[in-house]
Amino acid sequence: MAIEQFSKLQEHLSEQIVGQHALVENLLIALLADGHLIVEGPPGLAKTRAVNSLADGIDADFHRIQFTPDLLPADLTGTDIYRPEDGTFVFQQGPLFQNLILADEINRAPAKVQSALLEAMAEGQVTVGKTTYQLPELFLVMATQNPLEQEGTYPLPEAQLDRFLMHLEIDYPNAASELEILRLNRGEALAKKKAPVTTISQEEIFTARKETLEIYLAPVLEQYIVDLIMATRQGEKYDDNLAKWLAYGASPRATIALDRCSRARAWLNGRDFVSPEDIQAVFHNALRHRLMLTYQAEAEGITTNQVLDRILSLVAVG
Repeated sequence: MAIEQFSKLQEHLSEQIVGQHALVENLLIALLADGHLIVEGPPGLAKTRAVNSLADGIDADFHRIQFTPDLLPADLTGTDIYRPEDGTFVFQQGPLFQNLILADEINRAPAKVQSALLEAMAEGQVTVGKTTYQLPELFLVMATQNPLEQEGTYPLPEAQLDRFLMHLEIDYPNAASELEILRLNRGEALAKKKAPVTTISQEEIFTARKETLEIYLAPVLEQYIVDLIMATRQGEKYDDNLAKWLAYGASPRATIALDRCSRARAWLNGRDFVSPEDIQAVFHNALRHRLMLTYQAEAEGITTNQVLDRILSLVAVG
C-alpha cells in the first residue's frame, strides 16, 4: 500500500515540477533514506515549488528560509523571550522546528548560521544557551546554491558538505518542458483552488523507511559499494589518472549514503532487491560533494563528474 501512495506522490510531483525528473526522484529518495539534499542550479527551476509540493503530499509542515549575510543562528533555532509579567524566559521555536526546510542559497549565510543548520541536520537537535531541544522525527532539509553568483557568498567547507546525503545538479528544462511549464502556470492562475492531493502520514513514511532498510542487498553488491568508495581513496590501484586527480577521497558517510540511496531507489521502483543500476544511478549524487580534487586536476579542467565517471568505468561488479 505504501509503495502505491508514494507512486501517486511521485506522479503528482512530476506534474507540478515539469522537466525536473531527477529533482523529483532524488527528493523522494532523500525522504526515504532519512537524509538531506543540497541542490545546485540557476534560479527559477522550481526548487522552492518542489519542497512545497512535497509538503502538500505528506502530513508535514514546511518553512522556507532565505539565507542572507545578516542572518543570525537564532533566526533558525529560535531564542528565549523574556516575559516581564512574571519575570521568566520562554523559548520561542524557530523555523528549524518544522518538518521540511528549504534553506535557500545556504552559501549566502556566514559560518555560524551554517553550523547551526548543520548541527540540526546531523544531530536532530538545536542548542540554545544551556538547553538542547529535539527536532521533529521527520526532518528534511533541502539546501540550494546558485552557481551563477559568487559575490557575497560563504562556500560550505568540505567537512560540512559531507553532512548532506546527496548533492544534486539541475539545469534548465528543454523546449517541450518549457512549453508545458507555460501552460501549467496559466492553468494554475485561472484555477480557483489546487486539486486535492492524497496525503501520506508521517507514520506511513517511517514504515516505508523501515521497508527500504529491509530491501535485499547481495553481498557482491555490498562489496561493489565498498570498492567504489575505496577507488576514491586509493586511485593508484585502478588508474594513474585517478591518483593524480584525487587529493582526498570519500568518507564512510559516502558508503552509508550509497547503501541507503540505492535501497530507496529500488523500493521506489517496486523491487525488493538492489541492482547494480540502482547503485550507479545514485553514485554521482551521493559522492559529488565528498571528493577533493588536486590542483593538477583543476589545471587540466577535470571536473568531479568526470572523475566519478572514470571510477564507474574502472570498478567492476563482483
